[in-house]
Amino acid sequence: MVAVETSHGTFKVELFEDKAPITVKNFLQYVEDKHYDGTIFHRVISDFMIQGGGFEPGMKEKKTREPIKNESANGLSNLKGTLAMARLGADRGGVKAADSATAQWFINVKDNTFLDKAKARDGAGYCVFGRVIEGMDVVEKIKAVETGDAGLHESVPTKDVVIKSVKIVKEEKK
Repeated sequence: MVAVETSHGTFKVELFEDKAPITVKNFLQYVEDKHYDGTIFHRVISDFMIQGGGFEPGMKEKKTREPIKNESANGLSNLKGTLAMARLGADRGGVKAADSATAQWFINVKDNTFLDKAKARDGAGYCVFGRVIEGMDVVEKIKAVETGDAGLHESVPTKDVVIKSVKIVKEEKK
């Protein structure tokens, strides 16, 4: 489990290591490297998703490691509150879009099952690897921010929504 502290509040995420082992290992490596600390939610579409993990304020792109294998065939669905890896929408420069995910991820703010491998137009789909289990009200606040264009980027918050930190937290025993 991880806690994501943002400028709008904190939310907790349960990770599905059993269903997406490559993706979760990759995500946790970025967490341990503090890659996400100080990044922003750079793409916010209120009836779709909020995306972060790749840009610092000013839309300065962060360097990433090599892309990982897409685990979208893991049986998990892009339902409201789930986290999925962002990837290229089309093959680019010798990189296959299906296996192009690096550090960026998004939270589905409604059911987006058209992103599931079984329904995806490109046949690849987007790998779900976690879900928000606490603080969905924070996600709702973020999805409601004002957005505009920033250079070639669309749906960018007009005021930075900063990811202050992402930390591994121990699950409380019930």
